[in-house]
Amino acid sequence: MDLKQFLELFNPKPGNRYMVITDKEDQITSALRELVKKFDGELHLVCYCHEALEDAQTEKIQYINNMNTPFRALPREHDAVIFKNILHLHDNPKTLLKIAYTTLANNANIVVMQERSTMDIEELKERLEKLEFRSSNYIDVLSDYDLVVAKKLHMWGNGL
Repeated sequence: MDLKQFLELFNPKPGNRYMVITDKEDQITSALRELVKKFDGELHLVCYCHEALEDAQTEKIQYINNMNTPFRALPREHDAVIFKNILHLHDNPKTLLKIAYTTLANNANIVVMQERSTMDIEELKERLEKLEFRSSNYIDVLSDYDLVVAKKLHMWGNGL
């Protein structure tokens, strides 16, 4: 899988923290980790899985073993939040998006990615808009995934 175009969606700065919420650590997670590491940043991983990952390479990792529990994150702690194959499976995706909004710094991105043809893209964009994420766009950069990117903007909506 060529991740060059995907990684170009991100513009890490020194000390940035990214959070990936997923069901496994894979090539995408590893590539994001290497990207933020180049800028002395951190990758925080939330894994919705039943067993600890044997080869997890992330210092900060939360394990959650059921799809009705939200993840934990501090306010304004992250510069990007990436949901990979989780949002559509969770019992309360609205709660997850609200937590993501709170943990994002102002002018930060949220990325929702799911396997191709499993996401209602327009419905997701509307949901993001209702929760005060702006400029949502469908991005076609990975052959196996649909991606929607949106932004938390300073002084818009909730303005946190």
